[in-house]
Amino acid sequence: MKIQLIAGIVCSIFAAAASAAPVTTEGTGVGKHGDVTVAVTFDNGKIQNIKVVKEQENPVLAKKVYTDLKDHVQATNSVDVDVISGATFTSKGLLAAVADAAKKAGVTLGKADQKALKKVAKDLPKNATYDVVVIGAGGAGFSAAIEAKNAGASVVLLEKMPAVGGNSLISGAEMNAAKNWVQPVLGITDDSPELHAKDTYLGGDKKGDMKVINVMTGNALDAALWCRDYLGVRFEPDNLFFFGGHSRKRALIPVGHTGTEFISKFQAKADELGIPVITNMKAEELIKDKDGRVVGVKATMDGAEYTFNAKGGVVLATGGFGANPKMVEHYNPKIDSRFKTTDAPGTTGEALYMAQRAGAELVNMQYIQTYPICDPISGVIELIADARFDGAIMLNQEGKRFVEELGRRDVLSEAILAQTGNYCWVLWNDKIGAVSNTVKEHPTEYDAFTKQGIMKTCDDLKCIADFTKIPYESLKGTVDRVTSMAGKGNDKDFHHRAGLVDMSQGKYYVIKAVPSVHHTMGGVRINEKAEALTADGKVIPGLWAAGEVTGVTHGTNRLGGNAYTDIIVFGRIAGKAAAEAAK
Repeated sequence: MKIQLIAGIVCSIFAAAASAAPVTTEGTGVGKHGDVTVAVTFDNGKIQNIKVVKEQENPVLAKKVYTDLKDHVQATNSVDVDVISGATFTSKGLLAAVADAAKKAGVTLGKADQKALKKVAKDLPKNATYDVVVIGAGGAGFSAAIEAKNAGASVVLLEKMPAVGGNSLISGAEMNAAKNWVQPVLGITDDSPELHAKDTYLGGDKKGDMKVINVMTGNALDAALWCRDYLGVRFEPDNLFFFGGHSRKRALIPVGHTGTEFISKFQAKADELGIPVITNMKAEELIKDKDGRVVGVKATMDGAEYTFNAKGGVVLATGGFGANPKMVEHYNPKIDSRFKTTDAPGTTGEALYMAQRAGAELVNMQYIQTYPICDPISGVIELIADARFDGAIMLNQEGKRFVEELGRRDVLSEAILAQTGNYCWVLWNDKIGAVSNTVKEHPTEYDAFTKQGIMKTCDDLKCIADFTKIPYESLKGTVDRVTSMAGKGNDKDFHHRAGLVDMSQGKYYVIKAVPSVHHTMGGVRINEKAEALTADGKVIPGLWAAGEVTGVTHGTNRLGGNAYTDIIVFGRIAGKAAAEAAK
């Protein structure tokens, strides 16, 4: 009896030990670009470790999700935590994956203690002094910070969002530069900065500042070479985009067809140079001395106030206000609640009013661009439909072309909104796809849009007609007519400037599209030196501005591919000038 009792006690001890042993299970959630799978180790119902096993998310946006958010989940033993702003879908994917792993392990996760989640700025002095302070960690801000640092200045880069990049990250990131190295490969030998400037000026209805435009186009090639040779940005060696409103094909295409290629290289160079990039730090007010010079920035993080003094000055590179619907509708009532936005969530425009309070004039604020080809559900740009630049056609619900596909963005958007249902279909075939490679370059978009039910791949036009509900005879008639007019100069209907393409053979791809708010052309008035100006044209000493936060480059309408040229050219100019002012 004693032996049996002892044996029972021993078994109970081993059973208890076994039940207390750590257990690891895998869970899966859906992120923005597909499944996020994690392996979570639990010990006595507590999360001990979270390892990301599989994911396809944007590496820049997802960085804080896989560090800060993951740490919050582990620290609180809960998925009841706030998502990372700007990376909502990736955050939800991670949280769902952890919850799935917990369910499989039989673990019940509790509610998070929100007090435990309060972020604490590590080793950040409340008052610091630099030669140059740059606000906004997108392409313009990084360009300014890097050039200021290379000019011998001490520099800090402030970003209000948890992740860097802004619109520069989620953009297609094509960059116009006349006389670039790819043009001769394609037989283009008659382009020039002057022609690029003319296209830009006319494309903005002659409302842009020609002095500023000439600086942008005249320095475009040098900026592109700097990106390629100094930063290490990779561009496609044998293709360019022909954006609407241009008279020549001149837009360089980064590998991957998104701003990730640029922003990852910008971040790497900033790390290499030792430039501090402080995220979650929101600039609130510009500081001016008794002589009216901008000498610093007041900022906040988690309710705490910080002061960043600037000996040389401040570079404002905060982008536009396309993600602020109230502000958009205030300046342009026609762009109302019907419109979603392509913009990053931090593009909300408060810094424009900060500049205005410091004396800067805001100009052209009513000029707000919608991008014509966007997801009807989320509002994001359908980069996969960039096949339009190589021959894809735009159709209405009746199966008819209704506009030249390479027209200006505002023209295309207005034309789409005049069609049945206020949307269009973009159609292309493998012949066009072999040039654009958009399906290959954007596989996560392809999967997501196909699952959403707004995109279809078909072997024949009958299948396309069934999917789109376009009358088959009308669809076939349009495609036959397009094929009959293939070649440059043959489009009798809409005078396609690059020439239509033979679409008689499949495979075919089609996607539904609507316009979304994309770019705000208005902002701070600057001169050709990127100096901020007052309403009477006087320079505000110590204040420079670059990129979408400015308001005189693009006039009424920005041509595709000019944003990256703008942000890098004037970001570099501003950074160098601010560094020089500190000497």
